[in-house]
Amino acid sequence: MQIGKPGPAVTSIAQACSDRVEVRGRDLSELMGKLSFTAYFHLLLTGSEPSEEQLFFLDVLLLSIAEHGMMPTSVVSRMTLAADPDSLQGAVAAGLLGAGPVILGAAAACARLLEQAQASVAAGREPAAVAGELVQGIRAEGGKVPGFGHPLHRPLDPRAERILELADVRRVSGPHVALARELRPAVAEAWAKPLPMNVAMPIAAVMLDLGYPARTVQAVPILARTAGILAHLAEEQERPIGFLLAGAAEGSVRYEPPAEDP
Repeated sequence: MQIGKPGPAVTSIAQACSDRVEVRGRDLSELMGKLSFTAYFHLLLTGSEPSEEQLFFLDVLLLSIAEHGMMPTSVVSRMTLAADPDSLQGAVAAGLLGAGPVILGAAAACARLLEQAQASVAAGREPAAVAGELVQGIRAEGGKVPGFGHPLHRPLDPRAERILELADVRRVSGPHVALARELRPAVAEAWAKPLPMNVAMPIAAVMLDLGYPARTVQAVPILARTAGILAHLAEEQERPIGFLLAGAAEGSVRYEPPAEDP
């Protein structure tokens, strides 16, 4: 019994033949030596080669979020490899399974929020009013505005500010970047204090302004963090600290036996 909505049994990404590999209608051998990996990623993701600005900013965005120190994603990858040194792919998978919005950033949620806001702006409303209304609604429901707040980077996230700076310099800042900027004072007003715009918001805003569908936004942080995880695992193979990390975790947690019933 089939579960879920049926669809045509068709893919437009690639096929392998005895004498060639075809990717998005192109001969892979002809792409090799012509496209960078970033450009190839764009082709795989969208079906077309990137423009000059799309290529530039894909590199910027991938670089911005590939590595952030000894985060849970890299720690669990190291510990997994320490426990199973022959399972590099398993260690990578373990890290990626924990790469959710808390650790990796809420770029996809930011893209959805910006698209919602832009729909209102396109209907004739002022960006500042739209941003304020959205933020106040989130605040009233006890939620958090995606793309704002960071436990370390205060008062500013340097990665976010650099992305916005480059977007202005290269003149790709459009309505979504403008809305991201309008959200900043709206968030400060709603929470009665400034919260830093973290890297997830400009990643989403710049990608939307460059024409990427919102559904593709989360692919960038996932691919980027994979590179960072692989770097940690290469170091783990040379200078292992996985069991040291596990021991430090065990040593920092106090055991309390369950209380006896009276």
